[in-house]
Amino acid sequence: MHRYVSYIHGVVERSSPKTAENDLHTSPELHQASDSGFRPPKIRIALEASGRNFHGRITEEEIKQAILYAASLNRLSLSQDEACECARLIKEELDADQGAVELQSTGDNLSKTSPMPGTPASYLSHPKQSLITVLFRAHWRQVWVVLLWLAACLALFVWKFLQYRHRSAFEVMGYCLCTAKGAAETLKLNMALVLLPISRNTMTWLRKRRWINSTIPFNDTINFHKLIAGGIVIGVILHAGTHLACDFPRIVNAKRSVFQRTIAKGFHYRQPSYLEILGTTEGATGIAMVVLMIIAFLLATRPSRRQHASLPWPIRRFAGFNAFWYSHHLLVLVYVLLIIHSMFLFLTKDVTEKTTWMYLVIPVLIYAGERVFRIIRSGIYDVQILKATIYSGEVLSLKLQKPTGFQYCSGMYIFVQCPQISTFEWHPFSLTSAPDDDHLSLHIRSLGDWSYQIYSLFQEALASGKANFPKICIDGPYGAASQDHCKYDNILLIGLGIGATPFISILKDIANGQQGPQLDTVKDIMAHDVKGPTKAYFYWVTREQGSFEWFRDIMKEVSILNRKKGVIEMHNYLTSIFHEGDKRSALISAIQALHFMKSGVDIISKTPVWTQFARPNWFKVFSGLATRHGGERIGVFYCGPENLGRDLERLCHKMTAQTSTRFVFHKEHY
Repeated sequence: MHRYVSYIHGVVERSSPKTAENDLHTSPELHQASDSGFRPPKIRIALEASGRNFHGRITEEEIKQAILYAASLNRLSLSQDEACECARLIKEELDADQGAVELQSTGDNLSKTSPMPGTPASYLSHPKQSLITVLFRAHWRQVWVVLLWLAACLALFVWKFLQYRHRSAFEVMGYCLCTAKGAAETLKLNMALVLLPISRNTMTWLRKRRWINSTIPFNDTINFHKLIAGGIVIGVILHAGTHLACDFPRIVNAKRSVFQRTIAKGFHYRQPSYLEILGTTEGATGIAMVVLMIIAFLLATRPSRRQHASLPWPIRRFAGFNAFWYSHHLLVLVYVLLIIHSMFLFLTKDVTEKTTWMYLVIPVLIYAGERVFRIIRSGIYDVQILKATIYSGEVLSLKLQKPTGFQYCSGMYIFVQCPQISTFEWHPFSLTSAPDDDHLSLHIRSLGDWSYQIYSLFQEALASGKANFPKICIDGPYGAASQDHCKYDNILLIGLGIGATPFISILKDIANGQQGPQLDTVKDIMAHDVKGPTKAYFYWVTREQGSFEWFRDIMKEVSILNRKKGVIEMHNYLTSIFHEGDKRSALISAIQALHFMKSGVDIISKTPVWTQFARPNWFKVFSGLATRHGGERIGVFYCGPENLGRDLERLCHKMTAQTSTRFVFHKEHY
């Protein structure tokens, strides 16, 4: 009995550094687990966690039943054969010295929480730099771009405000006119700028230029698009609001003598009524634009796109991604109306002052050119589906023939269209294949209308046995935040659930690169771009055991390629299992360690990557990396829910301020 306890206690410690298949041999997490965090249970406590009371001898069948119960308690899928194998392993170890399994009372209780090693005070007690300095270094690109935009908006507003302050119409409408015209000038600029961040081909091309990429935050193009949209909302409120609530009533109620002396010419010397003003070309196009913008803006909000339960029922019924997608295309009509609106202004007859087209011409041409290029390119790509696989969790994996001339970097994404579902909808998905692969691979999880439909189509095709797959069109590749991993010697990749997809391509790319010559990243900057990181940490957190099926083959492949160099450390976390140290997961911990030592394969993920229980202690993870990479820079890449993203970003800033290690945070935005 005591032999078993000491044996299990040393399983992880002995197997981790010596097992060839294990790619975590340098993992501080696993060493900490064996030293302090992992305290495998004594056999009586582990078995009694099954809800049974054993007395005297215990049979292999009883051990098997206890294992199956513990698995169901932790929402694990364990087959009868696997349970039998684990029960046999336990019995063999215990029977090596004893003829039968003898239970002996230990009188011990398991701690409900695993002890966490203390954080070394040597690097936390003396802050290296102020938090303000850290925040500025992390966000200076965003800061200068936003400040430049604000300065441009303010300058245009003030310029036009002062210009109309000295015009005769000011006598009738006062500062309302100045405010409306100032806001109109900012609207011209913002209606032009809002198109640039979503011109993805242009952004992808620009981010390849080192000097541009180093000064412009291309990873935040979607956020900048939203910021400009917010500026448009403010401009519309000021412009339309002051016209409707102030300017027009003043025109209608102005003294006739003042009206005739100032602005009568613009109205053919006839003082109009309020409804007559609204019925003019200027008024009608302005109101139509406001209505279309309100629809597009409301349907683009996050609750609307996700059909959040907090929305009123009538709105929720018509909301969703499709509503967002199609309503956004109404903005094409808004631009047409904007040009018409700008050509028929009340108080401006001078053609040189009708400058709206000057603001719009270049951005509109860029955006229109991109749309045409996208249609042509997607038509040229001959995409054949080599393989389709359905995984648990309603995940569809597609292996596609790589089109001729299709080149990309790991971390990029493509847009996918299925004409059988819609000829208009294109949805972004990260590539999970490496650039050197002779194919393209995607993993699509059913999280919305379109993804459910494509999953169902392929499911039906596979069920029929004819492999008559629906047609797929692709467009891309496009740059993403994960593409910047090549800028760092050390990277930390954090994916939650299907959020691991951007990083699978990176892991494969790094593993494949280890087979080639190792270039000098210190003396040769260009070599850094080719070679990529020299150390990569991958943390994958998922709530369902079946999720490990999605990338099981890839993780096995990466583990094999990684054996020699040990560049990659992979960490799996399964949140459905009670944390290590909880007696409800005690038996799972024991059989996991025993099975890993015997086979080099984790029984939970079915890969050479050790699965840890519950959620990671992120402070502990970052502290360990700060200790290991003191004075170095670590690129942190995250894909998952917003809440954890904000927490991790704050943790990056905190650890950068309090240690000599600099953590640079990146989050995926689509």
